[in-house]
Amino acid sequence: MLWLALPLTALRYWQTWDRLPGRMVTHFDFAEHPNGWMSRESSFWFSVGLTVFLLAIFTVVLYLVQKKQEVNAFSWGLLAFFYLVIGLIYSVNSGLIDYNLYGLPINPGPFIASIAVGIVALIALYFFTQRGAALPATDVIAEEVHSGRACALVLGLPALAEIWIATIIPQPGTRLGVALVGLVLLMAAAMAWSGFRYSFSRHGLEIRTLGMRLRSIPTGQIKEYAAKRWNPLFGYGIRGVGQGRAYVWANQGVHIKTTAGEFFLGHREPGRIIRDLDMMMDFLQSQQI
Repeated sequence: MLWLALPLTALRYWQTWDRLPGRMVTHFDFAEHPNGWMSRESSFWFSVGLTVFLLAIFTVVLYLVQKKQEVNAFSWGLLAFFYLVIGLIYSVNSGLIDYNLYGLPINPGPFIASIAVGIVALIALYFFTQRGAALPATDVIAEEVHSGRACALVLGLPALAEIWIATIIPQPGTRLGVALVGLVLLMAAAMAWSGFRYSFSRHGLEIRTLGMRLRSIPTGQIKEYAAKRWNPLFGYGIRGVGQGRAYVWANQGVHIKTTAGEFFLGHREPGRIIRDLDMMMDFLQSQQI
């Protein structure tokens, strides 16, 4: 049903084609003043092309999710997010037509805010449905913290810039949207500054950030582990999808293979992670004996 947006967009142009100006306003600045124009034909093909491009990507992603039989709360959330994006794209295209016909204002703020909230909600849903069951409360064998202060500064500066821009934008809706983007960046900066906290216990390993549990790895699932370099081209933060995940703010760490997938724990002193894992596994072996 996502693909219904395509004929609906074409129908909207067809119904108003003879009344649309030959040169249409298609872009606005933060003050909602026109600053971009296209011919009527170019506007139509751009709207249709963008819709087709997004629909094709979303269809492939949903197909792969279904093929892997990963239909769960996150997959339904992903579908809802795709509907949100396509709905907003259709609303913008329809709003451009109304502006060029009747001069009705376009307020991009709600669109920006909706996308920002949707992305945050989708990310939260993904992590909360992929983190595994919480481990039993027990004595902690060791605990390590891995942070990225440099990455925090890189994320924090544009976050502050976004928030400052929001204070000078006159339109409330646009101000809200830009402020939400700034808050998302600020949260990412706070996560980098606080870092990932690895807690090793006799039941397994838990990974947390900002007090939130990101992943639990029971001791019995761990097959092997070794120190390994991290390729900066893969990026930093929480990386990976499916059965592989990395928690990294540096170029080195420890690669862990488990029965549930593979994990990379970033740390500037990988030897400490190896030592903690050894203690955790030794405790498991002593219990089995």
